[in-house]
Amino acid sequence: MALRWVLHSEERRQSGGRAMLARVAALRRTGVSSGRGGGRGLWTGRPQSDTDTMKPLEGVKILDMTRVLAGPFATMNLGDLGAEVIKVERPGTGDDTRTWGPPFVGTESTYFLSVNRNKRLAAVCDVFVENYVPGKLSEMGLGYEDIEKIAPHIIYCSITGYGQTGPMSQRAGYDAVASAISGLMHITGPEDGDPVRPGVAMTDLATGLFAYGAIMAGLIQRTKTGKGLFIDCNLLSSQVACLTQVAVNYLIGQKEAKRWGTAHGSIVPYQAFKTKDGYLVVGAGNNQQFATVCKILNLPELIDDYKYKTNDLRVQNRKELIKILSARFAEEITKKWLSLFEGSGIPYGPINSMKDVFAEPQVLHNGLVMEMKHPTVGNISVPGPAVRYSKFKMSEARPPPLLGQHTTHILKEILRYDDRVIRELLSAGVVAQHEAK
Repeated sequence: MALRWVLHSEERRQSGGRAMLARVAALRRTGVSSGRGGGRGLWTGRPQSDTDTMKPLEGVKILDMTRVLAGPFATMNLGDLGAEVIKVERPGTGDDTRTWGPPFVGTESTYFLSVNRNKRLAAVCDVFVENYVPGKLSEMGLGYEDIEKIAPHIIYCSITGYGQTGPMSQRAGYDAVASAISGLMHITGPEDGDPVRPGVAMTDLATGLFAYGAIMAGLIQRTKTGKGLFIDCNLLSSQVACLTQVAVNYLIGQKEAKRWGTAHGSIVPYQAFKTKDGYLVVGAGNNQQFATVCKILNLPELIDDYKYKTNDLRVQNRKELIKILSARFAEEITKKWLSLFEGSGIPYGPINSMKDVFAEPQVLHNGLVMEMKHPTVGNISVPGPAVRYSKFKMSEARPPPLLGQHTTHILKEILRYDDRVIRELLSAGVVAQHEAK
């Protein structure tokens, strides 16, 4: 799925990129561009049909030059809303995550499959998303200033590690490093243990969601102004913004944060308790809920104990209270506790393994297991979209493309190159296509 104008030398990279831009400019003059001014695929914010099945981003083309997780996660979510996402990858290996395995599906890692569904290639788009080090695409003639000249309608979203300018702007941005610098690792892990990396790349995912929302806002803004814009989105800013009350506690009260394991610094009890055969997370956010927990645990004497009468007192006497509760939870298996808490109004739930997650009745009911047919290995399952809408169904799941799978189609059908030019581009290595094995 790679229309690749990233060539084998810096000189050819620059000339190839500019040549493609020139082609896009020519297409805009002939009315094929998806931008404002009458091109195909124009996104105007107005309904294109009276049916309730139309998806909000149908007709929007997104040129995706991102790699790894934050960018692909953002564009995958846009694809779920009907956008045509057109992924550009580098020659030879494509997106780094194609090789991030095991496990693999055929020759592709499951990591790559997890964030690259619903994508095709094109060079004529409404949205341009990239995650290169600031300035790199400008060297190739593909910076915002270059794109804006030929496509003033473009919503150009740049996802970086630390921002467009500043002392760290030229550093490569990886989730674990950004989560360390932003303080997330400082507050993650056991209370008396070392900092811990979250089990999934939360900084990348948060940045992807910020970018997703920003692109939607950019499209809405374009309907008001008739013009595109540049979006600066980065891992560091996204994660610092997500520190919420932990950051406020420091900024206002100069209170340094600490690690709490599964517990909460301001609510007691609210943590995981070890049962006879697993773990159960239980939270009591107010005094009434705490009384209910005590009744379920058959510890009614705790309800009237002065040391635990309010949440503030429970926080002060955390260690003593948690010791009592932990001893009681350890006496029964998780299933027994689940049955006792059912219908109580208390927030509770087991710590599930992946096997347990995808056997959980509510997970299945919410449609969070989605089937799709992969071109080389047949049917596979991936996580489904988190949000559902009343007036339309999410886009049918399609697997991410094989590297170079749609190159010829895009060159011929969208960019309108003839066969001779396509052969020359393929021969020169300007683009590449998938070769069936």
